[in-house]
Formats: sequence, C-alpha cells, structure tokens
Amino acid sequence: MTPHNEANINEIAKTVLMPGDPLRAKMIAETYLENYKLVNSVRNIYAYTGTFKGKEVTIMASGMGIPSIGIYSYELYDKYNVENIIRIGSMGAYTEKLNLYDTVLVTDSYSKSSYAKVMDNYNDDIISSSEELNKKIEETANKLDKKVTKGRIHSSDCFYGNADISDLYNNKKCLGVEMESFGLFFNAKKLGKKAACILTVSDNLVTHEETSSEERQNAFKDMIEIALNTAINL
Repeated sequence: MTPHNEANINEIAKTVLMPGDPLRAKMIAETYLENYKLVNSVRNIYAYTGTFKGKEVTIMASGMGIPSIGIYSYELYDKYNVENIIRIGSMGAYTEKLNLYDTVLVTDSYSKSSYAKVMDNYNDDIISSSEELNKKIEETANKLDKKVTKGRIHSSDCFYGNADISDLYNNKKCLGVEMESFGLFFNAKKLGKKAACILTVSDNLVTHEETSSEERQNAFKDMIEIALNTAINL
C-alpha cells in the first residue's frame, strides 16, 4: 500500500492500462473485464483488476496532468512491481490530417515540463516510449484491422494555454497535445520499465471539431480494444 493506493501488491497486475478519467476506468472494467474487483478508491482514483480473455489486467485511472500520472505510475512501477503501463487517453490534434476518433500511437513525447528535471536532473525535452511495447501494439492493431497513426505528441502542463500550434506541428513535429505521457515515459525510463501511450483524437485544434465529455468516456472503442488485446500478450 501507499498513501495513494490501498491495493495489496498481489491485487495489481503486471500490466496496467491507465485512462485519465476514473469513470472511464470503471466503464472499461465493467464492459471488458471478467471477475473484476475494485482494488483502489483512494481520492476516487479507481483501480480495477480482473481478467480479459483469461489474462489478468489492471485498469487504473491516472488523474489529469504529469504530476498526477507521475505519482501513480511511479508507485505502480516501484511499489507494485508493474512491468508495463499503457496510457489510453484523448488528445487534441494539431493537424487537419487527423480526424475525430483517429487512433494515435505515441512514439515520443515533447514537453517543457520541469517534472523530469526535478525528479532526476533530466534536461532533455523529448522522451521516447518503449519500442518493444509499441511493436506489440502495432502487431495487435494490424490483427484487429484497426488503423493507428504513429508520431510524437506534445505533453503540456497547461490545458488553457496559447501554444503556437503551427510551430509545434511543423517544427517540433507534434501531431497534437495531451497532458500525461511525458511523466509516464520518464518514470519508465528511470525505473527500467516499459510504457506506451495510445490516444484517440477528441478534438481538432485546427478544424475546431470536438466531441462531448460523454463521447470521450464511451466512444473510444478502438483504442481500448487495441490496448486490452496487447495486454494479454505481455
């Protein structure tokens, strides 16, 4: 147990899927897992452990932002002996080439966050996800006949900001923005674990198309199914 997680060590699987929203974690567990159990509800950050196609999997919310996923993923890796974390979340697209509900597999994350510097004096502004885990995700997506777009994401500390979208897309090569992957990837790098991030386009900051909060919670089927079917092969 930790101050943020009341689960016993044997109640957390080796592979954890992490949506940001606790209610999305609940929905995924209720929809896809068998014999699932709520193993954490501290601060309403729900974690459920059950089986998917016979393989034990944990679904745990991360909360919003790098500091939040930083706490939960670090504890999962360091205190609960988790080997793989796959973040499943939403993103805002920086290009009209991405449509609503497109699925993006994050190869690396760009951020101006101070998280990694404060944690371990890491000064680079780009951190890669696990190539090994990404390869398995791609293989799974192909088997399921689900399209994924690979690329870099902008991991921002600010939801309400005035980022230069054109610069981030054209010069930094970021397909879009979310708020957690940089912290997750850094923790995996620091602790010798594996991390990946699959995102669904929930809004497009160029075309101004967007989804509702209800749609974000319930309509990200492709991303969830890719992540779960990857988990059973880890």
